[in-house]
Order: sequence, then C-alpha cells, then structure tokens
Amino acid sequence: MDRMNGPEQLPPPPRHHVWYGLLHRAEAAAERVPANVHLPAWRRHTRGEQRWPVTVSIVAAIVLQFVLPDELALLPRYLMPALETALLIGMVIANPVRIERPARAMRLASIVLILLISAANAISAVLLIRALLRGTAGSSAAPLLATGAAVWATNVIAFALWYWEFDRGGPVHRAHGTFQYPDLMFPQMVTPNLAAPDWEPWFVDYLYLAFTNATAFSPTDVMPLSRWAKLTMLVQSAISLSMGVLVIARAVNILK
Repeated sequence: MDRMNGPEQLPPPPRHHVWYGLLHRAEAAAERVPANVHLPAWRRHTRGEQRWPVTVSIVAAIVLQFVLPDELALLPRYLMPALETALLIGMVIANPVRIERPARAMRLASIVLILLISAANAISAVLLIRALLRGTAGSSAAPLLATGAAVWATNVIAFALWYWEFDRGGPVHRAHGTFQYPDLMFPQMVTPNLAAPDWEPWFVDYLYLAFTNATAFSPTDVMPLSRWAKLTMLVQSAISLSMGVLVIARAVNILK
C-alpha cells in the first residue's frame, strides 16, 4: 500500500553531515587559488635588501661611541669600537652588496655586533644617568646636551638593529619569505595598493620605527604584533624617556 502512494521519502541527513560537507567545500575552494592572485612581497621570495644603509648606521654608532667623554666610555675605550669594526668588516665582505645569502655564522656575527653596540651604549647611558643624578655631569649645558644626544642617537640605532635583525627572522628570512606571520606590521602590509608590488621593509624603515618610538614613547604607524616586539619597544621608550627628562632637566638647571 505505501509503495503505491509514491516514492519513498528518505529522512534528511544528520545536521553534522551537512556542516562537514560545507566545510569540505570551503577548504577545497581555498586551495584553488586563482592564477592572477599573488601573495604580497613580504609573503614570498624577494631580492635581499642592500647592505649600505645598515653599514652607514653602524659606522655612525661606532663614531658616536668613540667621541664620548672618557668618563662615559668603557675602558679601554678603543676595545669596543675595534671589535665592532672588525665584525662589520667581516659581514661586509661576506655580503658586500645585498643581504640575501643564508649563513649561520653571519647571523651570529650580526647578533654579536648588535650586542656589543647595545652593551657599550647601555654602559654609557648608565654612567650618564648616574652623573646626572649626582649633579656631576658637566658644568656647561651645550656639551651635556651634545653628550646626551650622542647616547640617545646610538640608542636609536641599536634598537633599529634589533628590530631589523629579529622581525620575521631577520633580513635573509624576510627575503626568502620563510615566516608567514610578521612581528611588526607596517602600513604597506595592511594597504598593499599604496606601495610597489615588491615592497619589503628595509633597514631605513626600522630606523624610522626606532626614532618615532624614541620620540613619541609609543607606536606610531608601525604596530608590534609579537610579544618580544612589544617588550622591546617598551624598553626603548623607557630608556628614551628617562634620558630625555634627566638630560634636559640638568641642562635647564645649569642655564639657570
């Protein structure tokens, strides 16, 4: 009797089967990327950045350390500049034009060089702050401001080197597109239509980041995403704020 009334009505499939089917279709569609869709430059293999901007900045940091007064320099005062210069020469010989050849020894040498610059400048900053707190940091405002500016500028270069060396694994890994997620989000990454198709952050971009973070004491247009980037920017802002306040206050006191 039931068969004569029409085709048999099958029960609807379970709801979870429907969701599984939709999920499978979505995954399959995501894997089929159209040929005309290209990943942004910071997600694919690009040419390595040029060596000269970072070399000029490191030379400037070495010169600024060398011209500091004796009471703010690490003794013997020729030791740190000599070690930094030797490491820089070796790195330039290994990658003279572009930084694109992966080498663990070069990465280690770069990190050691940044550590030396940071350590020497940190010692100078501590000595300067101690002299400011004791009231023994010079009797003239102009030399004091010049010394504070030298330590502050070296601090900016040092933190720019840290950002440059560790954002997405460093310049070589950025050129090879090794890591998917950035540590620092530049505006060109959010709005790629406002930049060239092969845009990548170079050292000048990280130097700008370090300078604005040291003057504004907070992120401006470059946002830190990873925890190490946030903590590093926090430390840089704290150092810049403390040095600026103490140096300017002491200079004003001397002028009075």
